[in-house]
Amino acid sequence: MTDPADDSPAPDTPAESPVQRALRLKKAAIEAREKPPRGGRFQREQAARVATGKSKPWMSR
Repeated sequence: MTDPADDSPAPDTPAESPVQRALRLKKAAIEAREKPPRGGRFQREQAARVATGKSKPWMSR
């Protein structure tokens, strides 16, 4: 059988609050996501795109 003392956290480690746990899980999920490719053709295509304001001539004065 399991001892109830085994389930408690270590005495020198503070208990993790629900908010801290949620934040840790959220960060882990973000890190686990697929990253966009770096460098090469993809980066050149991104750099060659039209600047944000250039496609909206009515936004300039």
